[in-house]
Amino acid sequence: MPTPFLTAEWRKLVMANYVVDPSLLTPWIPPKTKLDLWNNRCYVSLVGFMFVNTRIKGIKVPFHVNFEEINLRFYVRHGDKRGVVFIKEIAPKAIVSLIANLIYKENYETMVTDHSWIASPGILNVEYRWKKDEWNVFRVSTEKTPTTALEGSEEEFITEHYWGYTKAGNEKSFEYRVEHPRWDIYPVRSYRIEVDFGKVYGEPFAFLGNTKPTSIFLAEGSPIAVMGATKI
Repeated sequence: MPTPFLTAEWRKLVMANYVVDPSLLTPWIPPKTKLDLWNNRCYVSLVGFMFVNTRIKGIKVPFHVNFEEINLRFYVRHGDKRGVVFIKEIAPKAIVSLIANLIYKENYETMVTDHSWIASPGILNVEYRWKKDEWNVFRVSTEKTPTTALEGSEEEFITEHYWGYTKAGNEKSFEYRVEHPRWDIYPVRSYRIEVDFGKVYGEPFAFLGNTKPTSIFLAEGSPIAVMGATKI
């Protein structure tokens, strides 16, 4: 049984999902993978969540146990494996960015981040913030009781990808597995997205700032385990 490189809990994952032209993502598709579509639609997702109780090789790194991450990602397949590719991941700790960039060849960037989780009668408010010159904000208000993602639903498609892929040159990619159970979903009542996509994620994605998401939801999350990367 392989030993996880990283274990943690991913909690309160806010997800805004946009349907885009597949050609937009061509420069980011790792070799030996192809876009994974749902109902012939190509998605990118803005995702914010908390890392909780983080350990590397079973060891807690002081001041790096609980922190926010915000990423922009899309979905690919390698054979029958369904995975995720990150355009960029944002975290507040420089060592997190360094390790992820060196070991997994991810595109992490260190920024000031913050979050709030506020529960009131019948409503759960979850917000993530990250600062690049100005504050960017992603906030949802949801029902307090989660539901199970239906089989074959868009929610299942977005959350049920258990592999990560990154480029390892012009002909090879890195592949790593993320283990977690299925996630319950909170129905969203309202949301606020104030993000400078062009400044944060690059000019090709600036148009998302004026695009209404196809869907938004909040996933509860769970304990997770990230395995080491291998070349394919």
